[in-house]
Amino acid sequence: MSTQIDDLVDRVVDVAENYRGSDRDDIAIRLFEVERSLHSARRNLQSALRAFS
Repeated sequence: MSTQIDDLVDRVVDVAENYRGSDRDDIAIRLFEVERSLHSARRNLQSALRAFS
């Protein structure tokens, strides 16, 4: 699952970069918020996996 989250982060960042500095910079801002949330989800997932190990 961590690998899938990493792949999703990469895809979200790629799209966000396309909007950065454009007249739709608001989309980039929201996508970068999604990126931060995905990083948090990955950390939480890793923590849960350590707890079960």
